[in-house]
Amino acid sequence: MLATHDRATLLTYAALLLATAAAWVSMVWTPTGAEDMAGMEMAMTPTVSEAVAFVAAWAVMMAAMMLPSAAPMIGLYAVTRQDAARPTAKVVAVALFALTYLALWAVTGLPIYFASLALMALAPVTLAYAIAGVLVVAGIFQLSPLKHVCLRQCRSPLGFLLGHWRAGWRGGVAMGWAHAVYCLGCCWALMVVLVVAGAMGLPWVLLIACVVAAEKLLPRGDWIARMTGVVLALLGVAVAIHPGLATVLRASSM
Repeated sequence: MLATHDRATLLTYAALLLATAAAWVSMVWTPTGAEDMAGMEMAMTPTVSEAVAFVAAWAVMMAAMMLPSAAPMIGLYAVTRQDAARPTAKVVAVALFALTYLALWAVTGLPIYFASLALMALAPVTLAYAIAGVLVVAGIFQLSPLKHVCLRQCRSPLGFLLGHWRAGWRGGVAMGWAHAVYCLGCCWALMVVLVVAGAMGLPWVLLIACVVAAEKLLPRGDWIARMTGVVLALLGVAVAIHPGLATVLRASSM
């Protein structure tokens, strides 16, 4: 049984590593990369084809950013599945858990697309104050009880699985969805900062991905979240006082 669990763990982490690496390579080297998404904002019109392309690029970005911090949860789920006599059922359940988690993050690309179009219509000064407001709100959220309720669920894979366990492939979908909801509740403000202040540029993608991973995986991740909140709020105040900083923030991502 131990050998089976070890093999399941290794295979799950290997698959997650390959998926994450593929997402980063695709994002950096193909037209759906973060740098191109930032550039796409300058020329986009609200069409179905552009929306689909944007959401697809966003899905790849979310896979690259979120899979590393979700790996402990998915790996533990693979280990605790009791399907030794039905390995196919285990593979399906684990795959559905991971795909459901990614699907919810991918769907958030649609409102992000329309938000990006709205940002294009703002005058530079208005955009600067919008960026300041987003930074301050994100900073406050990082300090909020809701943030830390969701973060605790993400930081405790065993506690999450014990509290949300469901059997069968439908259980994989339900648990993947529940984990995604907590993860979205934990990280939505950082993603808004990525879009509004960072223009979805690669340096900001790397920075936010590191912050997300640090909050969820490192010791005292709750304090990392709080420190990030203070930094974001202070940065927002600085942008409000000196609106020209907004241009620097967005230009640094290009």
